[in-house]
Amino acid sequence: MKELETERLILKPWKEEYAEGLYGYAKDPDVGPHAGWKPHEDVAESLKIIETLFLPNDVWAVTIKSSGKIIGSVGLERDKRRPGIKSGELGYALSKEYWGNGIMTEAATAVMDFAFSVLGFEIVSVCTNPLNKKSQSVIRKCGFTYEGTERRAYKIFDGTIWDTKCYSILREEWEQMKGV
Repeated sequence: MKELETERLILKPWKEEYAEGLYGYAKDPDVGPHAGWKPHEDVAESLKIIETLFLPNDVWAVTIKSSGKIIGSVGLERDKRRPGIKSGELGYALSKEYWGNGIMTEAATAVMDFAFSVLGFEIVSVCTNPLNKKSQSVIRKCGFTYEGTERRAYKIFDGTIWDTKCYSILREEWEQMKGV
């Protein structure tokens, strides 16, 4: 996994020493619950997430280019809905301080470029809670197509079961958007 750079951001592969940076935004009760995970209680919990979730998957730390500050995460994991197809599912989280500035759209676009042009993916998908309007905004700006809602498909940290709105973008749709 390589480092990715955009106009304002550097996306770096996660390292254990970034646990403090992850905790900085993951402890916020307005961040994790929108994606179905509980706010982190301490740096040790953030370190465990890096070790068990981020390092085994293609997940990047979203950092501000000018300061190096870690403000979020964006990544691809195996798309469980499409076995045998070169595909991935996009996931992301962002510090509340940076919401509404196009940061996650910029980061997600870089990861999608990587998925299609470097990894050779055929399709990238993303799913979100129907109430998470900010995530849906990123999804729309990135050119995804709505596929449908899976009812009671995602059990979150507190045992609640959510519906998930599912979207995807095909390689040829991405290429057309990018003018390739």
